Amino acid sequence: MDRRDFLTYSAAGAVAAALLPASSIASTAAAAPVPSSLTERASAMRTEGRLVRANLPLNVPSPAMRYMTPQRFGMGGTQIGNIFAPISDEQADLVLQAAWNAGVRLYDTSPFYGFGLSEYRLGRFLRGKDPADYVISTKVGRVLTAAGGARQDHAIWKSPAPFNYRYDYTAAGARRSVEDSLQRLGLPRIDIVFIHDLSPDNSELEGGWEAAYRIARTGAMVELEKMRDEGLIKAWGFGVNTPNAVVQAMGSDDPTPDIVLLACQYSLIDHSEALRNTFPALHRKGTSVVVGTPLNDGFLGGRNRYNFSLELPAGAVEKRKRIMAVAARHGIDIHTAALQFAAAHPQVSAIIPGARSPGQIISNVEAMKVGIPAAFWAELKSQSLMEAQAPVPS
Repeated sequence: MDRRDFLTYSAAGAVAAALLPASSIASTAAAAPVPSSLTERASAMRTEGRLVRANLPLNVPSPAMRYMTPQRFGMGGTQIGNIFAPISDEQADLVLQAAWNAGVRLYDTSPFYGFGLSEYRLGRFLRGKDPADYVISTKVGRVLTAAGGARQDHAIWKSPAPFNYRYDYTAAGARRSVEDSLQRLGLPRIDIVFIHDLSPDNSELEGGWEAAYRIARTGAMVELEKMRDEGLIKAWGFGVNTPNAVVQAMGSDDPTPDIVLLACQYSLIDHSEALRNTFPALHRKGTSVVVGTPLNDGFLGGRNRYNFSLELPAGAVEKRKRIMAVAARHGIDIHTAALQFAAAHPQVSAIIPGARSPGQIISNVEAMKVGIPAAFWAELKSQSLMEAQAPVPS
């Protein structure tokens, strides 16, 4: 299959089980009971609390920031790329339509997500819509090549598109990757491009992340700056699960990212390192943050999975239980608190939780509109369940 033929490709992944979402309409009850059971895949924790806003929060342009997204809430694209379990094209369309109807206009994707499947599905949904009405971020670092037939399941991508990938952080690789993404998305330009998975936790990098960073330093980083100057993209940065490459770029005369996507690094249950080190480094250079996995891959939404692993950190379940109890006393839920917390830091441009069902994206949007009592945050801090200096929603 030629790489341009991918525009006509339609995945035929099996429909995932248990797609019926739980109720996602915010409750006005004075108190919310602690859920007696954890959520299942594609279900949504009920949003509790009083709605105090009609629309999703927006950013106010800041001269101190190199780039900020217009909206402070977006949708991550891993689930429509069949992470952990497949969903059909039709189900992906339902999720995207629910997001659009709810006012979501920021979408993150990557060639790696389902080996192009996430980009293809997102691009197909957006065709016919004015690109000025939404913001897209995607990634470079892997170049897709035809597999020559149906692909077997990957470790995390199920029923992926029929492509393989190779790592390429060179200038030519970055240019090729962006051009391929433009074709899959059906767009003339892309708003944000992140250099993907240039991180110590990526065991596939030959020679380790530092060797890959040296290639990117004179390759992808420089080329993305050229693309920004050409108007092909508006901003660039890193999309990583650990901050090493980001801190390296911030502390040197290397090209400065406009915005970075930090996954698994800033959440209600784990934010100390980002507050102490990563965010101050970004602040000094005016680089804003998109927070990925603000629910720790569903853990703060009730799932027994943490940052893409079934191995839960010591003390995480007990801490979640205690936060849920505090939330119940104040008439809200932990999922709502977690999303709003992740978006509250002034260095944060947006959060991008994913969604596998329409109910999940609706629940996430509703959570951003709930008023959280100041006493809730005060109690968390008094019980040492969060850092005392952590910014909270006003």
